[in-house]
Amino acid sequence: MKLTKAIALSLAALIAAGAIAGCGDQKKEAKAPADKKEITVGITSGYSEQVMEFVAKKAEKEGLKVNLKAFGDYVTPDAALAAGEIDLNSYQHGPYLEAYNEKNGTKLISIGNTYLAPLRIYSNKYKDLKDVPDGARVSIPNDPSNGGRALLLLDKQGLLKLKEGTDPTKAVVGDIAENPKHLEILELEAPQLPRSLDDVAISVINAGYAKAASLDTKTALATEDNTSPYVNIIAAREQDKENPTYQKFVKIFQSEDVKKYINDNFSDGLVPAF
Repeated sequence: MKLTKAIALSLAALIAAGAIAGCGDQKKEAKAPADKKEITVGITSGYSEQVMEFVAKKAEKEGLKVNLKAFGDYVTPDAALAAGEIDLNSYQHGPYLEAYNEKNGTKLISIGNTYLAPLRIYSNKYKDLKDVPDGARVSIPNDPSNGGRALLLLDKQGLLKLKEGTDPTKAVVGDIAENPKHLEILELEAPQLPRSLDDVAISVINAGYAKAASLDTKTALATEDNTSPYVNIIAAREQDKENPTYQKFVKIFQSEDVKKYINDNFSDGLVPAF
């Protein structure tokens, strides 16, 4: 009886050990702790950084320390977020995030709107779009969503015409149906666009990089209007969408104090979207 009992106990131990090992093989997406008192938010230069510095000061008064991590392009903030190197990021609009997820197989989501940062057309050579000559070079962002956004703005200004039915969030140069001025479209990294102004007739530049390059929005030849779907967002990993610390951060961002700060300091460039 004692031997039988010992064997039974040994078998039970082995089964339990196997069950534990089996659980170890099941990968689960790690969630951020719900009671975090300190977070890191990814940003880019320009409006994103300046607004977030104000938000961080307000958050600290409410018991949440916000560390800002600046990135020099539009790709690495999402890569860092997906990898868990930062907690949130705030620099992009919804269509860009969707395109990033589709290309990279990531599951990043929006947990709150921030503001619309309109694209604008700038030039160091011309004062009016009517003066842009035949065969002129035009620089636009090379990422999928902002590139389509730029083409849509050029379409609305009558400089070219996209194929009927083109999804503006996915438009590419190949979707141009009519190009009456035979414009040469140059697709560049967004941070390079302000530096391209001496080499092109016009450039379609994102608000943040225009701000970082000290471009005067009053000199812009055209501005994206409020019908744009490109509202900027706060992004998180999908498994953290209900994290109360992150939700608290969104609430702090979407406060009247922050809205007033944006309106008082960036009325020429940003439109609060909350």
